[in-house]
Formats: sequence, C-alpha cells, structure tokens
Amino acid sequence: MTGRRTFIKQGSLLTTAGIVGSMLPLSAISQSKQAGTKPQPQQSKWLDGSRLVISVSMQFEAGGQPENAESPFPQNMQKGYKDLPAETWYQYGYKEGIPRMLDNWDKLGVKITSHMVGSAVLKNPSLAKEIVDRGHEAAAHGMNWATQYTMPYNEEKKFIKDGVDAIRKITGFDAIGYNANWLRRGENTLKILQELGFLYHIDDLSRDEPFIQTVNDKDFVTVPYTLRCNDILLIEGKNFSVDQFVNQVKMEFDQMYEESEKRRRQMSISFHDRIGGTPQMVQAAKELFTYMKKHQGVSFKRKDEIARMALEDKTTIRE
Repeated sequence: MTGRRTFIKQGSLLTTAGIVGSMLPLSAISQSKQAGTKPQPQQSKWLDGSRLVISVSMQFEAGGQPENAESPFPQNMQKGYKDLPAETWYQYGYKEGIPRMLDNWDKLGVKITSHMVGSAVLKNPSLAKEIVDRGHEAAAHGMNWATQYTMPYNEEKKFIKDGVDAIRKITGFDAIGYNANWLRRGENTLKILQELGFLYHIDDLSRDEPFIQTVNDKDFVTVPYTLRCNDILLIEGKNFSVDQFVNQVKMEFDQMYEESEKRRRQMSISFHDRIGGTPQMVQAAKELFTYMKKHQGVSFKRKDEIARMALEDKTTIRE
C-alpha cells in the first residue's frame, strides 16, 4: 500500500508540556461583576480546553492467539486437527486490517492507542514499529492470550514484563498502559503494573472519565475502556450490521457531548485488527469520526496523554 510506505514519521512522543499553561478556570461560572456582563458557563473540565475527549483503541492481537482460538467458524473442530480457515481470519488482522486502519487514522488526523500482544509483535515486527512510527501509542496487552488472573504473583509479573520487553525491543516504545485479555486482571495485577513503572490500565468499565487510585502508595490512573462501542462485542458477539454499529456509537457520542457541557467526559471506542480493519468498518470509522470532528471542543487523544492529564489535574476523581 503506497500510503503505508510514504508516511511521514512522527517526532518525539506527545507530552503534556504546555497543557497546564492553558488550563481553564475551575469554577463552573464566571464571577465577573462588570455591569451588563452575564455569567459564562464553564465549557470544559479538561485541562487542555477539550470539551469531550475521544479515546480510540486498536488491538494488535492477531498472530499471538493460541491454536484453534475462537473465531466466527463453528467451534466444533475435532481434537488433534488445526482450524486452518480460522487461522486465515486472524492473519487478515495483520495483513490487511491494521494497515488499512493506519491509513485511515492518518487521513482523519487521529492518534490512537494500540494494545499489543507481545508474541504478535515479535511475529510482525515491521508492522508494530510502523504503528509507533506513525505517532500512535504502544500499550501492553500481555505476552500472549494466556489466562492472566490465575497466575501466581511472580509468574504474572514475568508475563507482563515479557510483553513490555517485546514491544520495547521491536518499537523502542516504553509501554506505560496495560490491558488484560478480556479485561480479566487478577488481584495482584495493579500492584505489579505499578512496580513495573506503568502509569495506567484500562480494565475498568465503571466510569466515563479517568480516575486515580492509590496503588503501592502511589497514584495510578484508570482510563476506562468500553464494551458498548467495541467491535468485537457488537460486530462479532451480537452480529450487528455496520449501520447498527454506526448508529449505536453515534447515539453514544451525542449523549456524551451533551453531558460534556457541564462535566468531564471521555468516550471510548475499540477496534480489533481482524474486525475493525475490514473495509466496511473502516468506512464506518471514517463516517463516525468525521461527524464527531465537526463538533466544537472534541479532541482525539492517546491514552497515555489522557493518563498524564489526569495526574496533572487536581480535580480528577480519586477512589
């Protein structure tokens, strides 16, 4: 694909430098006493002036799945045989899906967070590096699809670290965000992440804005994830048509945008390599994001940006 070979590599990682300087007043209403001046409502609860932040995930998993992993095909393979057609479904994710999505993100001017399975990165190193070179965030997603929550402490720590090391080796990016397989972290996961230098995780559905917890006596951010606007649940799980997917995500956006006039709101959308990278789903994303970008105060941010902004903001919710 020509677009993939001619992209301009992004510069250094985005930082939050300068954000604090542009901080909006924290009061909800201007207290101006000038004659004839009406109080002005606070339009944003985000430090950089955004009204509504859109957080986009692109899961890089294909190639790291176990043999005979779940797929759209009937789960009736006889023991001892490989599900060869299902393997090609996963291969689509790195052969066609992610390259197509990357071109689309460039056209839309959107930067995303890619949650990368370590073994998938090692199998497709040039693609993993390209994601980072195009200015997107590489976040950790385990070393493989193993069941993480059953692992003893030291085994889980090695499992997470191996995935991080694979990402760093191939892309040069130090992952500071984490996503467990199907969000199913264990009792020790947050402690381990804090010990390994992570700033945030996404395995939480409880809010529509980031919040801070104390882990190992330090601040640790939750950047909430989504099932409501997630292609693997809606397209594969519920067999939504593309029109149904677009309508659901659009209605979510409209409500969140309305709420964001008075409170901090983050909307999350998730795409998986072999699902979100299909032609019709890329068209769906193009239609949705073009619509969203027409609304004043909407910004698309990587999750590391959101986490850092949450840490800087003294008004971030603490639990």
